[in-house]
Amino acid sequence: MTAPMKQIRTAAELELVERFAKVRDLLPGSDKVQAVRETAFARFERQGLPHRRVEEWKYSDLRARLKTVAPVTLKPDSEFAGEVLRTYVDPFDGMDRYRLVLVDGYFDMDASDRDALLSEGVEVAGLRDLLETGGDMATDLLSNPESGADDIAVSLNSAFATDGAVVLIPKGTRLSKPIEILSLASATAPAAIHLRNRIVVGDDVDATILEVSSGGTTGSEINLFNEYRVGDGVTLTVARLQETDTGATHIASNFVSLGEKTDVKHLSVESGAGFSRNQTFLGFAGQHSRAEILGVSMLHDDRHIDQTLVVDHAVPHCESGEIFKTVADDRSSGVFQGKIVVRPDAQKTNGKMMSQALLLSEEAQMAAKPELEIYADDVVCGHGATSGQIDASMLFYLMARGIPRAEAERLLIEAFLADAVDAIDKEAIADVLKQKISDWLSTRKDARSA
Repeated sequence: MTAPMKQIRTAAELELVERFAKVRDLLPGSDKVQAVRETAFARFERQGLPHRRVEEWKYSDLRARLKTVAPVTLKPDSEFAGEVLRTYVDPFDGMDRYRLVLVDGYFDMDASDRDALLSEGVEVAGLRDLLETGGDMATDLLSNPESGADDIAVSLNSAFATDGAVVLIPKGTRLSKPIEILSLASATAPAAIHLRNRIVVGDDVDATILEVSSGGTTGSEINLFNEYRVGDGVTLTVARLQETDTGATHIASNFVSLGEKTDVKHLSVESGAGFSRNQTFLGFAGQHSRAEILGVSMLHDDRHIDQTLVVDHAVPHCESGEIFKTVADDRSSGVFQGKIVVRPDAQKTNGKMMSQALLLSEEAQMAAKPELEIYADDVVCGHGATSGQIDASMLFYLMARGIPRAEAERLLIEAFLADAVDAIDKEAIADVLKQKISDWLSTRKDARSA
């Protein structure tokens, strides 16, 4: 007879158990909502933090990363939230857009353009207020999508989520300018932020969404959840920028469900946190739809950035294309995990996935794991992954024309990353993101010359 193995918890896992016991009665929601939270946290208690023996997290050991955990944030008063917003350096300064502001995990109604969005027919509410209403809608807002039901980061978000933005874009809307969802973490002390957003996009909508995550300090833990429920005949562009503090741990879980005859472009640009995982789960629920998923990762020092992707082709006649670009320097490590699933009924699927990495030092690392899981026979699917140094012949070509080596390297790196950014076809947004690439290259250069 074999005795059952006793799970040994780390200090951080024990702290999480104690934290939930202390705050669960203070978190928003009815008894039904609290039951959803407890179910989600029970999943964490059974499995613990994800580690290298968990296949989906084998390259990003969160258990090893978190030696301790930060306290859950309290809702900031309006004066403090206003000060955080005033000191924020806005990369999109000058761009006309609607803005929804969240500070330390709480929706700031006063700083948000809720009334202006309402004039375009777009409804906005705070997640916290909706959870307090109880009923099926409240529990649905906190329930995990099927594609991420077993993911521990998602479960922890469900257990601890304090607030977020819920956006409803009605049928036929043509937004005159983008909507920005700005999540700011204050830099006064380490804190755990669990933020949950849902964007419902009605049929025949044309919209652009910006997601920006910024701020924090060493020891901050940021766990974001973004869910897009997209209707039929939609044209949607989503651009994400993660530029949180280098000492922070940042996890973003993105769920996208597409209706029929819909065209979606989704770009994630990662450059800030010392440990970052951006995971996207995209599913086709309607035929004749197309999705383009793009990613840019910029790493130096000892940063770690993980771009994980699952694309689920559940219906026929759909197309997906994925391009992920990584530049890694110093002792940094990049990860790309991508899976395309083609279900038995998803005939006439076209899916292509590519990961490309530039390694700028001998100590930089890149792990690429592209996968195809195909159960249909009339499909065109493929994947590829490359890792290498800057092309010596191209570098020589530029230097032979009088361009200094450092500048030639910079031009080649910028061109390499700009391919993914330009694919979103939004010039104003692409220009800002390419400036972020340029800024990162300058930061890298300054660090090397220091």
